[in-house]
Amino acid sequence: MQKFSNAPFHPTPESGLTTAMVTERTTKFGANELVAARPVPLWRKIWQHLSDVSSLVLLFAVGLATYLAIAQNGGWTKTIVIGTILIINVVIGLYQEASAEKSLAALKSMSLPTANVRRDGTVQTVAATTLVPGDVVLLKAGDQVPADAVVLTSTNLAVDEAVLTGESLPVEKQAYAGAAELTAEQQVYSGTAVTAGTATIQVLTTGMATELGQIAGLLNKTKPRATPLQGRLNRLSSWLTAFAVLGGMTIFALSVWVQNQGVADSLMIGVSLAVAAVPETLPIIVTISLSHGVRRMADQNAIMRRVSAVETIGSVDVIASDKTGTLTQNKMTITTYWTPQKGVAKADAPLSQAGCDLMRYLGLATNAEINEVDGEEHPVGDATELAAIRWLATNGLTRAELEAETPRIAEDPFDSTKKMMSTVHRLQDGRQLVIVKGAWDRLPLRADEPHRAAAQRAHDQFGKQALRVLAVGYKIVGADVASDDWARLSTELHLAGLVGLIDPPRPEVFAAIQAAKQAGIMPVMITGDHLVTATAIATEIGILEDGLTAVSGETLRALSDQELQAQIDKIAVYARVSPTDKIRIVQAWQQLGKSVAMTGDGVNDAPALKAADVGIAMGITGTEVSKGAADMVLTDDNFATIMTAVKEGRTVYQNIIKAVEFLVGVNFAQIFLMVGAVLFGWGAPLLAEQLLIINVLADGIPGFFISQEPGEPQAMQQPPVANDESILARGLRQRLAVRAATFTALTLGIYALGRFGLTNNQAGVGMTMVFLVLALGSMIDIYAIKDRRSLSWQSIKRNPMLNRGLIAGVLVVLAIATVPFLRTFFSLTTLPVLNWLIVLGAVLVPTLVLEANKRWQQRRATAPALEVTEGD
Repeated sequence: MQKFSNAPFHPTPESGLTTAMVTERTTKFGANELVAARPVPLWRKIWQHLSDVSSLVLLFAVGLATYLAIAQNGGWTKTIVIGTILIINVVIGLYQEASAEKSLAALKSMSLPTANVRRDGTVQTVAATTLVPGDVVLLKAGDQVPADAVVLTSTNLAVDEAVLTGESLPVEKQAYAGAAELTAEQQVYSGTAVTAGTATIQVLTTGMATELGQIAGLLNKTKPRATPLQGRLNRLSSWLTAFAVLGGMTIFALSVWVQNQGVADSLMIGVSLAVAAVPETLPIIVTISLSHGVRRMADQNAIMRRVSAVETIGSVDVIASDKTGTLTQNKMTITTYWTPQKGVAKADAPLSQAGCDLMRYLGLATNAEINEVDGEEHPVGDATELAAIRWLATNGLTRAELEAETPRIAEDPFDSTKKMMSTVHRLQDGRQLVIVKGAWDRLPLRADEPHRAAAQRAHDQFGKQALRVLAVGYKIVGADVASDDWARLSTELHLAGLVGLIDPPRPEVFAAIQAAKQAGIMPVMITGDHLVTATAIATEIGILEDGLTAVSGETLRALSDQELQAQIDKIAVYARVSPTDKIRIVQAWQQLGKSVAMTGDGVNDAPALKAADVGIAMGITGTEVSKGAADMVLTDDNFATIMTAVKEGRTVYQNIIKAVEFLVGVNFAQIFLMVGAVLFGWGAPLLAEQLLIINVLADGIPGFFISQEPGEPQAMQQPPVANDESILARGLRQRLAVRAATFTALTLGIYALGRFGLTNNQAGVGMTMVFLVLALGSMIDIYAIKDRRSLSWQSIKRNPMLNRGLIAGVLVVLAIATVPFLRTFFSLTTLPVLNWLIVLGAVLVPTLVLEANKRWQQRRATAPALEVTEGD
């Protein structure tokens, strides 16, 4: 897309472009629309899921099982079950992606369907997509700007550019005056909204060449990172794969050269080992845990657009938050005022008489109003004037009541040149009340105004507090003075007072910031607002503390990437930043190995939302663009909801870790059992079908419900999980080792007892007993795994879904061992009563060992603290 520009700028004739010129420029510059990146084809998405390490392991197992089924004319049970699990994983992943990546579609929807344009000397209404550079467009209050353009003529034009800059206040625009270079004040931008005045503009750039288009380009280029959980599970799967290959080669060699078995039988043992090494249900359990987290977060006003982000939000190290509308209310509010009689006072405190007069004068000189429809506020007007209306409302007054008592008879509207607005009102005695509001340094006070110096001090004090200051003057004139003689009316004013306005912090944000810091998360403010304002807000809510600094976008851009990374952990506030700056900040943190959550609500936030590990958009005030680029949408725009989501994310991660412990520990024991039995010369103690039943049904069914576990009590007092932290950290490696060793020793002993101790070398009895002990024991010990605290009756009954799943799993295993058809199909045999009693006692051993290990770890963790206490 080319950019239309001339140096110096040459305005289009007043009659506008001709039809021929429009046709020529449409060919040259294209349609006024945004171009999305080419979508990823379905086959590539499927391959991305199949190339996952855990999927490759399952593919390998399917291939081996299929080969053996064909070569030996065996059963297809293993192939069908493992293949079905693999297909389900791929389908679930594709389903989750189906509703993602709608950012560009939302950006397109921001384009106006029509625009009023002057062509061939007449004003025409045309589709906004047909605009070309050079078109002359007419704007009025309430319109959305259809393209980047220069202002040719204007009357009190003000434009809300918050979607691009993040600033909450409208920007005043000026008409082009023939200067050599265009300034920002002389231009308007696509996607912004006209809040006041009228204008004639000339289009400079369209489509992807606009500022909005450049943001769309950033969205096309910005790619989200893989989640920490994906990386950890991939590393775990790689480790298991390597271990399985090594074990498979070992058992294959032992079977062929030690036991002199045939190649086909040895391959069958190898398949059994591959099945034992792969926790087939782990991917599904992870998906169920994440999906359950999605539902719980939705109940608490956090909608997850990307399922994997459920876990990621729990491990973020940094929350980079937009200020306007996220940390603040996006609602200008009068917080402080000054009057000559009483000095500085809080606006929400009971008003003095002078304060009441100031409020009434301000309300009378205001055009804004707040309409209530179906219980919802619909504000109309400038943000500053709306603040005055709200001040009236908190004191039980309305603008209509004031004007009924003191009707307005004339108005001199605000403009950017004089920076004042004047109104004239009829008093009940016939005289006229003149009210002027505007900038303090422009207010035409009496030359002998005695309070000028005190007002200046109050003005400076408000400025240091990052308050926007509005001055109000008044005077009373006779009924005979012309109500439009502004030169006479707007002079020699008495000073009514000053008001200080600010977009105040959300009430709930104070506690949320402290909760973030307690959880080891650094909150950072990123805003397009002034540095002074951002600093004041950040200090008030607790983001900016001793040892931390605030920087402007200009200072940020002067830093190299290395310099930024060296000091980024000391910067808590960024002001006056661009969309590119926001991405740079996010990526600088990521280069240090940190996970970043970015909040925002405007179009300008979208690229950084997509680049962040977790992009968080506001559901009420957020644009569709920011929602489309985000991973999470807050339906209540409540910053505190983020911390609720963090807690939920940590719970999900803990439950996934518990699932890993539940499944992987027994899988290792199965490998050691198979290799150990072959080394002892016993042959394979379990068949592939039996291992599959244990992994998929006996372990899988209870494992599906571990996602229902509530969070650990101390989850929000622990530091986030580091990106490079192993999934086996925080004691999991030791717990896996204890569990694997316990099951290995127990199952080898039970097999030997059943085959050689209770019978005369009957392999079927040993196989049946070890099948029952491994299946039932690995289900029951889930109670010792699901809670880091000691086992209690309360913890057992806390998860009724898991209890039902466990009962179902036990019934399935008992049915396989007792129902004749199933027992024969899975190559099991009947057991005497004594064998059953031994089995029932043995299945409790792992739980007892894990509980003892848990208590030993707890004593070890508290021992240093006790020693210090005793020493003191």
